Amino acid sequence: MLDVIGTGFGRTGTNSLKLALELLGFGPCHHMFEIRDHPEQLPLWESAAKGGEVDWDVVFAGYSSCVDWPAAHYWRELCCKYPKAKVIHSVRDEEKWITSVHNTILPTILNRDQLEEGQDRNRHNMSFEIILNQTFDGRLDDREHAINVFRAHNKEVSRTVPAERLLVYDVNQGWEPLCNFLGVSVPETAFPRQNTSAEFQKSH
Repeated sequence: MLDVIGTGFGRTGTNSLKLALELLGFGPCHHMFEIRDHPEQLPLWESAAKGGEVDWDVVFAGYSSCVDWPAAHYWRELCCKYPKAKVIHSVRDEEKWITSVHNTILPTILNRDQLEEGQDRNRHNMSFEIILNQTFDGRLDDREHAINVFRAHNKEVSRTVPAERLLVYDVNQGWEPLCNFLGVSVPETAFPRQNTSAEFQKSH
């Protein structure tokens, strides 16, 4: 049962948001890294990528929240499936966002064929299908097109999700708006800031 659904695209501070949600008691939080760390999840997402029927309760068993791709691609389905869940839409300056995507996600999934046959390659194939093909129509390398998709997604989430259920959030805002929205106290610890482009490149 998800209590929080993250609808923002990857590279909008989703890993920092994941860590923040977990510190606030809304964990574990699902992120693309979870599929890397728990390979048994991959067949579920491969089925989703192929348009198969998905039991979201099975996909998110044990998780209280989700952020990042691939979950963000299915934000409509998740918002309908879990109507009581609060929705956090992470955003970022669009030029910084696409630059980050082109420095991290794009080369990683384009170079997937260089990986040995196995789990990592299959995970990157799934990412290629959901992110590059289905989200960006195979044109993630086209800067203007990708930004237009990003803008349209941001507008559609804001248009579709009721205002009382939605927080449009930049992780640079820190704890206060996030905690106010979730109805929890601001922790004394610093807001987590992780998975910069350099850190992403080292971990892939």
